Amino acid sequence: MATIIEDNAVVLFQGDSITDAGRNREDGGDLSVTGFVSMTAALFNSMYPGKKVKFLNRGISGNKVCDLRARWKEDCTDLKPGWVSVMVGVNDCWRRYSENRYTAPEKFEEDYRYILTEVKQKCSSNIILCEPFLLLVDKEKELWRENLDPKIHVVRKLAREFNTIYVPFDGLLAQACAQREPAFWAPDGIHPAAPGHALMARAWLQAISI
Repeated sequence: MATIIEDNAVVLFQGDSITDAGRNREDGGDLSVTGFVSMTAALFNSMYPGKKVKFLNRGISGNKVCDLRARWKEDCTDLKPGWVSVMVGVNDCWRRYSENRYTAPEKFEEDYRYILTEVKQKCSSNIILCEPFLLLVDKEKELWRENLDPKIHVVRKLAREFNTIYVPFDGLLAQACAQREPAFWAPDGIHPAAPGHALMARAWLQAISI
């Protein structure tokens, strides 16, 4: 198996708590030790040690897409990554139910389109878009689908428009739930357990393989 990521590339992961995974934000090189980002980097470097690829994690717990937009210069374009992997959207859904703060799909798309345009114009990075997901661990999460599904459609639309690589985490985790109960993969339906993070890492690596 080979990869499309070139030698000495810088790969930046951006997103919310699923990407953050408790990383040390005082250490710009810390990936966290438990999340899919660290698993992805470890597996990649074990498979392609000679490529000397550098991985960065700038995920921040609780972030919505508007929060990524607000910090995009410092935490993305100024870093000049060759690859940018983005997964965001579940907090744009969650806050509707926890704080009655509604993010319309049109606003979600506007902010998401902004950050992707900045990537293309400021650093010409390759882009990997990762689908936000929600597992149906309880009746409440079933209600949330009506809010998250339109946002997933926005991410898919932008992936086509910007010709990005796309990792369909929501579909892949739904498929996995046919084999084991949703809480096995993500106890609260949002934050993955170790098997969920591992599944995501494998899917991400498959997406950049040739």
